[in-house]
Amino acid sequence: MWNKQQTQTEAPVAPPLPASTPPASAVSFGAPSGPRPSISTTIGSALLGSSLHITGHIDGAEDLHIDGKVDGPVSLNGHQLIVGATAVLNSEVHAGAVIVYGKVVGNVFATERVDIRTDGSVIGDISTARISIEDGAQFKGRIEIDPAKTQAAAG
Repeated sequence: MWNKQQTQTEAPVAPPLPASTPPASAVSFGAPSGPRPSISTTIGSALLGSSLHITGHIDGAEDLHIDGKVDGPVSLNGHQLIVGATAVLNSEVHAGAVIVYGKVVGNVFATERVDIRTDGSVIGDISTARISIEDGAQFKGRIEIDPAKTQAAAG
């Protein structure tokens, strides 16, 4: 039997979520074929869908995932850029990290790293602290690797 004192001191308990419920902070983006990168949906991340064609300068201070077409420079002030499998960028890119699943035509400058995934393509010079080019990826250009870029960006 319960009494008045027990009711006042015990806080109500919320029912547990089912084990199959994914966390609300994770959203998966990417191409239907191949690996799907994950981006947390924190404040400061954006997505440009596959039906969008942007002509002009993209300048921002947040993570960006592009699946459409961009003609013009992209500057993300040290944040992450994901070039989706359906994306085509005719751009000079400045970002913290660049992950390429689609196609980039232009120079890429990354303070942290550049990853060109299996079906990705970069035609242009790359300047970064670390680089990864998977089997099947295409790259034509020059690579400058400078590990001091990461230290300078952190300092």
